[in-house]
Amino acid sequence: MLHGPAAMRVKVLEPGPPAQLLAGPLAASRPQFYEVCLTEQRRASHACPAWPQQATMHGMGLQEVTARIRQAEQRAGRPAGSAQLVAVTKGHSLSDIRRQVLAYGDFPLAENRGQEIRDKVQEWSQSGQPQPEWHYIGPLQSNKVKYLQAVRLLHALETEEQAQIVAEYAAKWGQAPAVLLQVHNGEAQKHGVPPQLLPQLLRAVRSTGLSVRGLMVMAPYGQPEAARRLFRETAQRAHDLGLAELSMGMSGDYEIATEEGATLLRVGSALFEETA
Repeated sequence: MLHGPAAMRVKVLEPGPPAQLLAGPLAASRPQFYEVCLTEQRRASHACPAWPQQATMHGMGLQEVTARIRQAEQRAGRPAGSAQLVAVTKGHSLSDIRRQVLAYGDFPLAENRGQEIRDKVQEWSQSGQPQPEWHYIGPLQSNKVKYLQAVRLLHALETEEQAQIVAEYAAKWGQAPAVLLQVHNGEAQKHGVPPQLLPQLLRAVRSTGLSVRGLMVMAPYGQPEAARRLFRETAQRAHDLGLAELSMGMSGDYEIATEEGATLLRVGSALFEETA
């Protein structure tokens, strides 16, 4: 935390460089304050320290999230609806999902655990209602692919071996999910293919018969400037590869992702009410 003349109080309203935070359209909407470094040197380089953005994001609700997405589209000069919300529903019951997500529209639902999506698909089938559009956003483990028959889109494919396993199961199922290639974000512990290997992986995955729709990337947590750069670079890579879909942005940075061209926004905690 910074003190003295080099620091000042600002309202944190949305991800983005400090200048955007100070002048953004929602400047009066958030009660929480953080001390943000605004020295001349840091302002010039947009290198102010990260702050805990997600502290203000939990449980705002789907209507507010979608309103913010529409505002971000407008700021970026994009058509309304060009960025689609994908509701991350891990750990939530079907009743909560119906009440807090599907009551507002037919949004795709995403899970990151194979057994959980299997169980939810089975429970949904017992209700007699049509299945929602399921996405899988977790790492692809070979022994968990068998649980993903109902999935329409895999967001995190990163090797040719994974593609071959998915293709083998798809042949048994009589249907294949579309896939996105996960791009490594530079953090040592994260999944993804190095950007320079994307063309090679794209050719290999297509050779299995799977349809590659686009790219997915995860931004470093709590670093809005780094997130913006990464999203912009990933959008350029997708364009260079002729891929249309961009799965970028989560509860803490989906507005930045929208401004940088995301077509799929993986938002979870911001949609659901906090539980005791």
